[in-house]
Amino acid sequence: MIRRWRLGAIASIPTLMVSTGFLLEGGSAHAAVSERLSRADLATLRAEVFGLVRGPGFEGAEWGVLAVSLESGDTLLSLDPDRPLAPASNQKLFTTAAALHHLGPEHRFATFLLTDGRIDNGILDGNLILYGTGDPAISDQLLESPILPWERFADELLKAGVRAVTGDLIADASFFQGPGHAPSWSSRYLDNAYAAPASALTFAENVVTFHIEGGTPGAPARVRLTPEGAGLRVLNSAVTVPGDSRRFVFLERLDPGGVIEISGRIGSDSREVSRVLPVSDPPSFAGSVLLNTLRTHGIDIRGSLVGVSSSESSPVTSSRVFAPALGNASRSDLRTLAVHYSPPLRELIQILNKKSHNLYAETLLFTIGRASLGDGSYSGGTSALSAYLREVVGLEESEFRVEDGSGLSASNRTTASGLVALLRHVSRNEDADVFWASLPEAGNRRELRRMYQSPAAGNLRAKTGTIRGVSALSGIVHTSEGEPVLFSIVSNNVRSSSRAKRVEDGIGIRLAAFTRGQPTRTAD
Repeated sequence: MIRRWRLGAIASIPTLMVSTGFLLEGGSAHAAVSERLSRADLATLRAEVFGLVRGPGFEGAEWGVLAVSLESGDTLLSLDPDRPLAPASNQKLFTTAAALHHLGPEHRFATFLLTDGRIDNGILDGNLILYGTGDPAISDQLLESPILPWERFADELLKAGVRAVTGDLIADASFFQGPGHAPSWSSRYLDNAYAAPASALTFAENVVTFHIEGGTPGAPARVRLTPEGAGLRVLNSAVTVPGDSRRFVFLERLDPGGVIEISGRIGSDSREVSRVLPVSDPPSFAGSVLLNTLRTHGIDIRGSLVGVSSSESSPVTSSRVFAPALGNASRSDLRTLAVHYSPPLRELIQILNKKSHNLYAETLLFTIGRASLGDGSYSGGTSALSAYLREVVGLEESEFRVEDGSGLSASNRTTASGLVALLRHVSRNEDADVFWASLPEAGNRRELRRMYQSPAAGNLRAKTGTIRGVSALSGIVHTSEGEPVLFSIVSNNVRSSSRAKRVEDGIGIRLAAFTRGQPTRTAD
């Protein structure tokens, strides 16, 4: 059924008014928009949209805009579509498409509990090895608790009769190589949860939450960490003061691997203060929680916790036990005790795109590098993604520059035409429905809340993007006649991303209301 919308749904957008082709603040949109915008012709549509992007407040901004009919190939809108711009999180569209291409929607990440020893009379004489292959979902996003897989590992050991382990617990993340942050990420991002480092062994999204509350006046503040058993080095000098005093609590870490210092004061009756920080050593973080879980279940680990990040130090990476497709030499002394599998990729990309999850994106970047080039690193991942865009999608080298998988790097570059080309390519694939379902839906309060109660609501699906000075929105929308339109709107050097997003919304709504009929003429 073709849905038709009244002008009122469009004219009610706050703070937007089209007048002689320019975006103005305040006023009523009824004054300048035709009485039946849904019947506006293509020329009127273009004039209105270009008026939005060239309006006051966008002096010095750079825009790339392209909207193309998926059915006919007609170009509805085009404004500098070949201008290379930073895409922010629209970069995730590239990463998602490449992951579906290389891995398939049913791909599941495996996390292994291995041993190089033998069980005799309740004693495992050897090491336990926790080995990850990139699962980003051992967290409460898709599980009731991130600790559940570790508890199942403990249960499997108990079922096998293990009550003690003579060797070490080795937390091995060597399936990926190199740093967990892209070299071009801004240093000011690195102590934020959205910049948690990527790792082949990820637990609780590689972040820890500090819960700080007052104790007895004069005593140190009480500090609790979630998850428990995180094994971080914490120096607490924060003190409790009487009553409900104003709170001055500071968390400081001078370097990513250093001690986390808590200072300041908090009232004995004050509410809890919480802060989320990324961990600096993901494999040791994951291993410390597993170690704590095993001991809680009565399993005695007599050795130490050993975190491993390099293949040279790994007892496992050369083994064929867990990754037969890699064709590496096998180790006959390794045995699999238990395996945890992630949800399928089709579910993971829902988190990636709807929540714009950087860690999921970087993990997929590393994984496609490992799968296609045997190189699970930023170098391998960016090379693999670039090759996919060039050889599979058909983009020219001038249309993109890949620095990461998430778009957090301001050095990424793409064009509106490149993004639309990707969307066109994906729309022709058998995994198109999986891809589109991963994108936020306009007007959905749990996804893309914007454009609520407009022609775009429940219709437009698009990936958002925001970093400093950058805003973007790319996806698919159906016109009022049901015609599917692929679009990309990217802006750089904008002083206000919120104003840029209002322009994106205006364009999305106008595309959703567009018909190919002639505008209605009214009597003077």
